[in-house]
Amino acid sequence: MNLQRPNANDATRTANRSRDVVPMSGLCSRCVDGCTGNCEVFKATFRSRELIYPGPFGEITAGGDKDYPLDYSHLNIQGYAMGAKGLPEGVSASPDTATFPAVDTETEYGWEKKVKMRVPVFTGALGSTEIARKNWEHFAVGAALSGVTLVCGENVCGIDPLLERDSGGKVVSAPDMDRRIEIYRRYHEGYGEILVQMNVEDTRLGAGEYVHKKHGLETIELKWGQGAKCIGGEIKVASLERALQLQERGYLVTPDPSDPMNQAAFKSGALKEFERHSRLGFVSEEGFFNEVKRLRDVGFKRITLKTGAYGLRELAMAIKWGSKAHIDLLTIDGAPGGTGMSPWRMMEEWGMPSLYLHSAAYDFCKHLADKGERVPDIAFAGGFSSEDGVFKALAMGAPFVKAVCMGRALMIPGMVGKNIAKWIEDGKLPKTVSQFGSTPEEIFVCWEEVKKMVGADEMKNIPLGAIGFYSYAQKLKVGLQQLMAGSRNFRVSTVSRKDLMSLTEECTKVTGIPYVMDAYKEEALAVLNS
Repeated sequence: MNLQRPNANDATRTANRSRDVVPMSGLCSRCVDGCTGNCEVFKATFRSRELIYPGPFGEITAGGDKDYPLDYSHLNIQGYAMGAKGLPEGVSASPDTATFPAVDTETEYGWEKKVKMRVPVFTGALGSTEIARKNWEHFAVGAALSGVTLVCGENVCGIDPLLERDSGGKVVSAPDMDRRIEIYRRYHEGYGEILVQMNVEDTRLGAGEYVHKKHGLETIELKWGQGAKCIGGEIKVASLERALQLQERGYLVTPDPSDPMNQAAFKSGALKEFERHSRLGFVSEEGFFNEVKRLRDVGFKRITLKTGAYGLRELAMAIKWGSKAHIDLLTIDGAPGGTGMSPWRMMEEWGMPSLYLHSAAYDFCKHLADKGERVPDIAFAGGFSSEDGVFKALAMGAPFVKAVCMGRALMIPGMVGKNIAKWIEDGKLPKTVSQFGSTPEEIFVCWEEVKKMVGADEMKNIPLGAIGFYSYAQKLKVGLQQLMAGSRNFRVSTVSRKDLMSLTEECTKVTGIPYVMDAYKEEALAVLNS
């Protein structure tokens, strides 16, 4: 069975001419001399390296679509006809008390100084990609209103056109980072937080020191990797001057903008953009501990770590070293991942898929816990978009997993809300939206909720993308409440691996979750034999 066919995908804006395609190569079964395209080989013939990336940059997000042998759809959620775990102290379980709106979806993470969230989800790293920059107001206000953590990704200081550095190359002014932090804090009410991610270039720039000194930020995130790729972050740059500026700041920029050959190609119009890349990190146990200590000495109260779809060795390192360093949250991001810009074939073909990676993570966490070692709070990431996925992730990793990191799924409502505002302004609401009304008050179910939170006078300052984000977060919350109530869990902390069943024996082998025909079999026989 073919799991992923190369050479044509909407992400790269390509398609096969033939209806019949060779599964492994993705080439048409009959390749015609004179074909006008538009498979990837055809297009790469003249656009070359441009075909490595999804596009157009700044206008899309992309997610890998390889159909792995196992994923979270191979798990189903248990439901029970009796019981209620996690009701408030003193409340006895009954049909009048154990209602789904009574389910508490709050969660918290942190080694000592905890951060509470109203819903057990938070954003993926929204960093230097154009899609994150231009939609930041919608994402940030939405996350603050929803009471969830917002992750400001890598390279935000480094690519700021208005960045100012001292004689040692350290940040002294980064207006875009200032803007991002201030927007989130404007509507933050004690739930969730904004944390900033650091990579090699951010560390060299002193981005961590800057955000702590200027903004008093309490949490910083070290980045080892992500699910979408096993190299550093990337953006595209549409001007020669900007490419040279980023190269001067120490970034790897390709093709080399200082090369006269590439400058000539750009000026002729053949070369339309440059790529800014981050460097590969090199982790070691001593280096990791030293960096955690350094950041604590800077003044950060919490240190988190994001790691990607690496193999078992790196996974074990992240969990074990995170435990020894008392990190506050470890986010484990599985393949294929989502992105604003990552190499497309890398997204499709590298790394441990989420279910396999998360199963191993649970095993490793349990291994440490069984030895009496405390495990850092864990978040799972990699392909989640709905409340059932959140429930499954919490249950799969229980009791270690506290939340789910959602990348593209939490970005979409921000973009949709923003576009609704534009369509209203232009008088061009599509029927998919206009069927519900013609004004924001009519279109957004949660409009009045947000108005109650911020006040009627403040609503004019709330971007519609933020209301979209909040609306989607509420959908996740209510859907999760229903699933939790059905499995008789009235707090996130009571969700357990017993609340899942595997639909295939292969899934049981990988996850350790009982096969559907074996789950609760002993309890069933006890009833029959009573």
